[in-house]
Amino acid sequence: MNIEKLVFIGELFQIYSPLLTDKQREIVSLYYEEDYSLGEISEQYGVSRQSVHDTLKRSEKILKEYDEKLNLLSDFQKQNNLLEEALDVLNRVKKDEDSSELEELERILRRLLR
Repeated sequence: MNIEKLVFIGELFQIYSPLLTDKQREIVSLYYEEDYSLGEISEQYGVSRQSVHDTLKRSEKILKEYDEKLNLLSDFQKQNNLLEEALDVLNRVKKDEDSSELEELERILRRLLR
């Protein structure tokens, strides 16, 4: 599996995992977050590797469909990019001025990035 897919599904999972069933959520978590193999997950649940694979593919499809409709991931990424840009501008302004208000603004922006 390539790293881009791993990161993408991981980000979708962070946002939309509450919308999956408990079993889907557990299997996706084991595979993508805990790095379990299909065989390890199938042993743990007493099902075939094919069943685990099918659950993963179905879960991935569901996560992608939610994001196509709700666009929460792209909105989050855009917001994060804008906050990063604001911090860059703020840091340039801080070099020219010595202001406690600017430092407070920086703290607020950094809290928003978390």
